[in-house]
Amino acid sequence: MEPAPALTIAIYSCAAFAGLCWLLSVITKEYSWVDRLWSITPVVYVSWFAFADHPNPRLLLMAALVALWGGRLTYNFARKGGYAPGGEDYRWAEVRKRISPLTFAVLNVVFVAGFQHVLLLLISLPGWVVMSLPSRPLGMLDAIAAGGFLLFWCGEALADEQQWRFQNDKKRRQKAGLPVRHKFLTTGLFRWSRHPNFFSEQAMWWCFYLFGVAAGAPWLHWSIIGAVLLTALFQMSTRLTEALTLRKYPEYARYQQTTSRLWPWPPSGPSGR
Repeated sequence: MEPAPALTIAIYSCAAFAGLCWLLSVITKEYSWVDRLWSITPVVYVSWFAFADHPNPRLLLMAALVALWGGRLTYNFARKGGYAPGGEDYRWAEVRKRISPLTFAVLNVVFVAGFQHVLLLLISLPGWVVMSLPSRPLGMLDAIAAGGFLLFWCGEALADEQQWRFQNDKKRRQKAGLPVRHKFLTTGLFRWSRHPNFFSEQAMWWCFYLFGVAAGAPWLHWSIIGAVLLTALFQMSTRLTEALTLRKYPEYARYQQTTSRLWPWPPSGPSGR
């Protein structure tokens, strides 16, 4: 298939995903339907670009990496109950408290269902860029992009596993009536960054962007908008997450003073325990 029709089908698919999530949110009054598709739709888009025509090694590599990303993220989301009824992200309830029902209804259409699905397509579009360019052999930049993607994939997987074990141990202690000394995680990767999983997620998609450059696109080309907007979204969501955590645990302020927000960096003092 030619690149233009392949992109058109991806855009129509994105619109269908957005419409479905909006409709389900109206019916169920839950607003995390995009979260449930977050790790799935980029796999669909990149696989479509890879196999819509004669696949080349670069696109196959990209599709394999995104499938690896999506499989692990889906597993992590599922084990936390994200796909279960009532598995809405706790932050949406907070947003609903801060704005009027009408404003949230507009936000649900424009941002929750609309923008987020557009963003998921945008971060996948380096695959379409590679599809659009003449095939060229894999090179050093491909190795750097793939190596960086896998490195940050491991970083996110490790951070999520550390968080999972910490939260389970905390719940076990609370259920058993045992004292819970540490309210939030400050060890492991979380000693170097307050959100190592957020950092790794963003970094993976910046590495993914490099595949377009490796295929022959300029270093600065239009598909960078996906990585830029994803980074901006994480900046906003991280601020909200931290505000809610600080409200729940005032001692989190000490952790903020000693530990980098996103970029892994040696702590400036004792961990924020």
